[in-house]
Amino acid sequence: MMKKSNLSWEGVYDPTGYMFSFAKSLTCAVKNSAYADLAEDVVAVSGFAFRMWVSPDLCPSATSIWQFDRQKPWVEMSGLRCEQIDRLWGQDAVEEAKRLEALALIRRSIDGGTAVVSWDIGVCEWGLIIGYDDETETLATLPITGTEGTMPYVQLGKRELPILNVLAITGCEARPADELLAGTMKLAASHLRGEEWCDNAKGLAAYPALIGHYEAEDKTKALSWNMEYFLGTYAPLKWYAWKFFEKYGRADLADCYRRVHECWMEAFSHRREPELAAAKLREAETLEREALAMMEA
Repeated sequence: MMKKSNLSWEGVYDPTGYMFSFAKSLTCAVKNSAYADLAEDVVAVSGFAFRMWVSPDLCPSATSIWQFDRQKPWVEMSGLRCEQIDRLWGQDAVEEAKRLEALALIRRSIDGGTAVVSWDIGVCEWGLIIGYDDETETLATLPITGTEGTMPYVQLGKRELPILNVLAITGCEARPADELLAGTMKLAASHLRGEEWCDNAKGLAAYPALIGHYEAEDKTKALSWNMEYFLGTYAPLKWYAWKFFEKYGRADLADCYRRVHECWMEAFSHRREPELAAAKLREAETLEREALAMMEA
């Protein structure tokens, strides 16, 4: 018999429908757990509210390139405790052992009432595993498309992009507000300065990488679905930065990120109007540079 949690994406802020799927899935899992008060904080504290990666060809997969071994400590900066199991390319020798380990973690988490964040469980993005059935060896899934589905145990980590990445929230240790604020600003500043690993444009360098397509003579990429995906992925994340600083008493940074969010949303809304979209991205870049100076003051 299927043991399953009933949850949906309702209540997770994502006005574009493209919000970065790891952050969206994590938010939803926490929102429907015993630690719901941290559901929005964790997107900022883990740094994902500030991360931007842009490849020259606007390949959507560029938004999902980061140091996977930092995923667990970044999430745990919020005070949440978690377990993570992954298997990347070139690790075929441990494929079955890692899959069985992940299934055991999924059972524990579902039994405890919390959905599990997992890569590629219906579409090639992160989504949620919300149930399991050992008799039929089937997982219940909630992809970011919003339509529940099922997946055989044997397909975990072996679908379209065959890597395994599973993260489950296992507990919480409350952290002082000043520590959360200081840690978040340090991590955000590090990314905005381009210090995190990635071969693509990252942090503030993502702005000219995007704007350049709007200013190019050939605007094919600027007017493509890929640009829509990039703008739609990062625009909602700025809202989480805004709300975090608002909650933790940094009115200056909260107002700055409120305006950054508005600029990104306008760029998304006017994504097929090159001059306007580029102007809004330039305005957002100026504001985030001001935010970086505030964080480092």
